[in-house]
Amino acid sequence: MKIFAIRDESADNQIDLAYLLYYEMEKRFYIELPENADPWETPLLLSSFVKKGETSVNSYWSKMWVQQRIVPTDRQNLGQVLKDNNLKEYDEFGLLMLTMGRCAQDDYYLVPIEEAQLPAQIQKRFAKLIEDVVPLDNFELLVFFRDGNVKKCSIKDRFANAPSFQVLFRNESFFYDVNLQTGGHGVEWDVNLSVSAAMLYRIGKKVPLSVSDFQSFVVHRVVNVAEAAEILNCSRQNIDYLTRTGKLHPIKSSGKNTLYLKSEILKRNWQ
Repeated sequence: MKIFAIRDESADNQIDLAYLLYYEMEKRFYIELPENADPWETPLLLSSFVKKGETSVNSYWSKMWVQQRIVPTDRQNLGQVLKDNNLKEYDEFGLLMLTMGRCAQDDYYLVPIEEAQLPAQIQKRFAKLIEDVVPLDNFELLVFFRDGNVKKCSIKDRFANAPSFQVLFRNESFFYDVNLQTGGHGVEWDVNLSVSAAMLYRIGKKVPLSVSDFQSFVVHRVVNVAEAAEILNCSRQNIDYLTRTGKLHPIKSSGKNTLYLKSEILKRNWQ
């Protein structure tokens, strides 16, 4: 991860207005804003987040801010621009580094810094990033945070009236396709539909569970076809038959891999 302070070259006091994070492998940008950010000093696209009391800018809007500062994809002589700057393909980060974030519309620029140079408030914020997420029934998420907290978050309660989230509520199978964002900065269903880690931490209700508890459950209470056959002292073909006839209910099936709750397999021995 590369980190840059965003500063204003025209300002008398060179304070950090925001922080741009870039994950090289995933090519994802995120922007973090100071707790006391001034909306009049904050870059225009980001000031709306300050006004809403949000300090973490998702990858979509962070990338939009970057794209405003570089050569656009529809530039007529784009190929020549890339060639002149020894770029083999269009790369937002590569183009951003050519000018260190400077553009003609304003006086903002980037300064590389180390993670240890980030303000304590933002380093503390990183402790609340997400380690893992599990979709639950009723449009709830079980979210595991880096600081050890585990919270149940109701997406429907929080976003029931949000137009962009209606696609989730109309198609529950889509809701279950939730993914962890790069760096644990939030969760997403696609690049335009996401919820920040800070938001989930704020709206979630703490549950007495840890990541190790969850991992232990998976290790000890989830079995594959071979393990199920061993428990029932039968062949794998018999497990497949029980599954096809609806007598066993896999919790996950993809290709040759099928997983079951161990409790259901054990109950077959009771019958």
